[in-house]
Amino acid sequence: MRIGLGYDSHRFNGSKGGVTLGGVTIPHRQGLRGHSDADVLLHAIADALLGAIGAPDLGELFPPSDPAYRGADSRRFVREAYRRVRQAGWGVANLDATVVADSPSLSPHKARMRQIIARLLEVHPSDVSVKAKTTEGLPPGKAGIAAQAVVLLAKRPGTRRPFDSSPGRSRGSRPGFRPPGRPRRIPGPALGAPRRSR
Repeated sequence: MRIGLGYDSHRFNGSKGGVTLGGVTIPHRQGLRGHSDADVLLHAIADALLGAIGAPDLGELFPPSDPAYRGADSRRFVREAYRRVRQAGWGVANLDATVVADSPSLSPHKARMRQIIARLLEVHPSDVSVKAKTTEGLPPGKAGIAAQAVVLLAKRPGTRRPFDSSPGRSRGSRPGFRPPGRPRRIPGPALGAPRRSR
């Protein structure tokens, strides 16, 4: 199993147009400032996926300085992160995400978000949780929206870890590998060997 944690936040830009969260566009008096569509929820999910496999983070793979990603749909980032997860031999077991925002209200939109995210990750919507919390006056407060995501990965059936790539090699033959619960053997006199008197 692998666990990944992702976080993202964006400030409001002061202009109308609504916000995009979890792939859903929600009417709001302000939009979010960002190089792409500023979907903080999908950004956090993509970073959680990348972190779980030890890949470069979202900013490295899709730098905000690259004009190719200006206004990009953030589902593109999640698809690429998930492709890397699959390529590494993993699949998503479940995902738990929290959006921190004083506004807009997310309750009417959470079910749709879960459906979109589940489709991107090839899981059932019941394997995806999207929660919403207000800031209680703490950052980002009324200045923007933040999101956190935790993803659990499971090894896909029929795949091997990189160190198991040799034919016929079992996990237990990994150099230095010791199965949990098996005590380390400490060199000592052979069983039954006579002890030397001092």
